[in-house]
Amino acid sequence: MPKIIDYAQKFAAFPNYPLYHKLPRAQQQALRDIAFAHRLTFQEFRQLIEAARDLAMWGEGDLVSWWQNRAAQVQAPEPQRKKQLLRALQEHLDALRRQPKVYPPAGSTRPKTRRKLPVQVEKTDKKIFGMCPVASEKTVCCNLRTIDAVENCAFGCSYCTIQTFYSEKFSFDADFAEKLKNIELEPDRYYHLGSGQSSDSLVWGNHNGNLQALCEFASRHPNVLLEFKTKSDNIRYFLENPVPPNIVCSWSLNPPVIIENEEHFTASLEQRLRAARRVADRGIKVAFHFHPIVYYQSWDADYPAIVDTLLATFHPDEVLFVSFGSVTLIKPAIQQIRALGHATKILQMPLVPDPHGKLTYPIDIKVQLFRTMHQAFAP
Repeated sequence: MPKIIDYAQKFAAFPNYPLYHKLPRAQQQALRDIAFAHRLTFQEFRQLIEAARDLAMWGEGDLVSWWQNRAAQVQAPEPQRKKQLLRALQEHLDALRRQPKVYPPAGSTRPKTRRKLPVQVEKTDKKIFGMCPVASEKTVCCNLRTIDAVENCAFGCSYCTIQTFYSEKFSFDADFAEKLKNIELEPDRYYHLGSGQSSDSLVWGNHNGNLQALCEFASRHPNVLLEFKTKSDNIRYFLENPVPPNIVCSWSLNPPVIIENEEHFTASLEQRLRAARRVADRGIKVAFHFHPIVYYQSWDADYPAIVDTLLATFHPDEVLFVSFGSVTLIKPAIQQIRALGHATKILQMPLVPDPHGKLTYPIDIKVQLFRTMHQAFAP
């Protein structure tokens, strides 16, 4: 009897873990019963909570049902029984992460509406010009510099890190055009600048005069390549206005199954490619980012199929560059994904640290992804 009382006092602090309260009430009670039955530590209880959340998001069954079925097969006494069950759970999760994920034919249940946040134009003393956040001596870097034209993104990509950086608003800088004029650049140095680091470059159009100000900035600095990176098809400004020759419009590309399941509220693949073709017809250079490439069942057919479409749709002289990148997550993004709880398989992957401590695919999977894409572009 005293042990039960002691554990009840110990367990009282466990539910303070915020993710616990985001689980369905019946699942909360079931996990509490499991905790008492096996005298789980806080870390073990947390492991079960995260497993329950992940399995539900991945569409890979219910943790409580899995635990009950497995527990019926384990006859060892405690605490060996608990250790065997936790080890089996970890093996189950690892097996799901290692194999290429399989998306449901009808698609996952997507969020019904995009985030409804206030759009504000406000004065701020924040700097808009900086270095790419992953630039370091630990990586081979392209030395991209960034211009923060807008803070926060209106799209709902499951893997996005932008959702962890900013407050709950879409923020435009009232002095953006003036700040662009005050950026000091070395006249004899070449710069690659991108405005897609803190938000999608084109989803907002010319709101706050941002696209006009950026094009004027590019005109003043011919030693700059200014990149507008997007998952939208909002190209109206470039079709209706003169643009300087030193800009490039680039599109992040993924197969339809990834766009449907992981890139919510973005333009379809067909819409993105149609927009890119129209921009190229205006004489504007285009570029394409396969980033993030997602490892899933049939990836090795679906991604090269996009390459085939590009080869048939664009002349090499129209395409300034192509880049590859894989899924890379920071820990706050993982926490945010679990907190939101939307249907997503993005975390159903083996996670290993990269040189910056971010989490990504093991090197053997990355080599497989990039080699396949490189070979697809061989023609």
